[in-house]
Formats: sequence, structure tokens, C-alpha cells
Amino acid sequence: MLANAFRYPYRPVVAHLIPIRRCNLSCSYCNEYDDHSEPVPTADLLRRVDLLAHFGTGIVTFSGGEPLLHPDLDVIVRQIRGHGMIATLITNGYLLTRPRIQLLNRAGLDHLQISIDNVIPDEISKKSLKVLDQKLQWLAEDASFDVTINAVVGVGIRNPDDALTIARRAKALGFSTTVGIIHDRGGQLLPLDPRQRLIVEEIVRLGDSGFDFANYNRFQKNLTSGQSNDWHCRAGARYLYICEEGLVHWCSQQRGRPGIPLEQYTADDLEREFHRPKPCAPFCTVGCVHRVAQVDELRENPLRALAEWFTATPGGAARPAPVTVRMLSWMFVTSRHRDVFRSAAQRMLGIK
Repeated sequence: MLANAFRYPYRPVVAHLIPIRRCNLSCSYCNEYDDHSEPVPTADLLRRVDLLAHFGTGIVTFSGGEPLLHPDLDVIVRQIRGHGMIATLITNGYLLTRPRIQLLNRAGLDHLQISIDNVIPDEISKKSLKVLDQKLQWLAEDASFDVTINAVVGVGIRNPDDALTIARRAKALGFSTTVGIIHDRGGQLLPLDPRQRLIVEEIVRLGDSGFDFANYNRFQKNLTSGQSNDWHCRAGARYLYICEEGLVHWCSQQRGRPGIPLEQYTADDLEREFHRPKPCAPFCTVGCVHRVAQVDELRENPLRALAEWFTATPGGAARPAPVTVRMLSWMFVTSRHRDVFRSAAQRMLGIK
């Protein structure tokens, strides 16, 4: 998938597909749900998956609302995998059962993410470690797909240390960890206090993903300090958000831009949005769009991007990632930057 992303600049890398707007929870900071919508008809979702495959999309991610409220989610996962695309799921985890996990295993789900907001539920959020810990144990025992637990820091979260407790529990269960920053209703940064910034840094240190580590250095490190980022957002091209009505948006926080039905989206739309500057970019906190942008930064300027990837951690310790380098070396076999990358990797980490 990533090899094709390097080879073809106007192919979507990630598409978020909304199978239902309704959610079983009502977290006070969230603006991505309602309490009444019906599931999108399965036939419509299957057609949207086919259209995304036609564009050469690499990853299709279900979010919502709560996507597990859709009764045919496993059918749609199979359709994604049948096209050779990667299928991932973002869920609040409440509706996970052991039989549902097995159903997702059989469907071929590649990855699942749960965001957990606190240790004990409160009026702001019920996405709590106390409620979800049994679900996490089932995932650790039964899931054949990868699992990431996203801890949350920011305005409205009463105890920032909860995020660190959640991340440590996730690591103990063998899961990957990430950290998200709560944003306003336009996806823009809500500044963190000093303690919250330290928590973000500590969770980043717990992580084992070179790509997420690079994401911290490239984006979150500035945001946690209240500073803007200078980058080119590729939303509407490399990243597509397809709402329950089948319209393409830049992201969940910028609905209506461009607001074109997926059935009418063309290669010209992808190229236009690839190059279009996004005024919301400097203080954007939408991590999935940041990660997608790094693909093109690596593609267009590998030496500069590598310098971002292999820098020191917040605590100052060196953070080489030889597995990541080997993976990227393989990807660059099919790219015009193959020799540049291999030479740079060899100089930085001694990997041939």
C-alpha cells in the first residue's frame, strides 16, 4: 500500500468511512455523533468501498458515531479486504464481545483502535478504563488483528495522569499506544497546561511506532507547546472523509469542504485537493491527516523527512528504529528515491 502511495501521488492513502452517525455514548466534547440515525444501507457502503478501491485507496477506516452499531460491519470489512485494501476500525469498545471479536477476526480486520478518556467514568466521558478493561483483556486473548489504545489529554479531562495510567495498561496487555489532544469543533488546538504537556511526552516515550514518534516530533511537539505547524495538508486527496450521506469532506471537523458525493468524485478532484492550501492546517490536531501528510513529505524530500524521523526523544535519548528503516528500504525499491534513502539509512543507522 505504501509503495503505491509513493508511486502515485494522487491516490488516497486513507479513507474514513462512516457506516452510522448514531453513537451509544454522548461524550460532551465530541461533535461526530447523534442519538437517532439509522445505519447506512449495506448496499450503499459496499458501493462506496468499490469506489474507493477504484481510486486505489490503501486503507479504509470505519469511524462514526459508533461503527459497531452497524449490523453488517463484518460484511463490509470482507469487501475491503477482497479489494486488497487494509481494513481498520475506530470504536469506543463498549459493544465488543468475544463473539464479535471472532467475527471481526474471520472478516479479516487488520487493526482496531479504542480511545479511552479516563480511568473512572464521569459526566464528560464514559469511555473509561474501569468499564473497558474486560474488553481489553478479551482483545489481548482473542484478537488476530492489531490493537492500539489512544489515551486523551486536553481541556475537559479532569485528571491528565489518567492518560498515563491508560497507556501503561495498554502496554502491559501488548497493545500499541498513542495519545490524542482534544480539539475544538473546528479541529483546532485547545492549549495544554504544563502537566498535560509532560503527560503527552511520557506517553510518546512509551510508544513503539517509529511513525508515531515522527508524528510527535513533526506535529504534536509544537501543538503541545501552543505553536503552529508549517505543513501542507493533503485532505480531500490523500485523506478522504466520507460521511454517512456519501459526501467527501476534508475531515470530520471540516464537513462541507468540498462536500462532493463520492460517486461524482474524480481524479481532477483528487489533484485539486492535493495542491489546495487548507487554512485550518497550522493548528490542526487531526492526527490521521498529519500521518498521511508525512507520506508525501518522505516521498518528496526523503533526507529532510528522515531527519524528522530519527531525532532524539523528548527526554534526549536516541531513538533509532531499524525495523522501520528496513520496511521503508523495501518500499523505496519501487521509488525514484531508492538510492538516496538507502544511502541515508546506512549513514544514520548503519543498515545496508
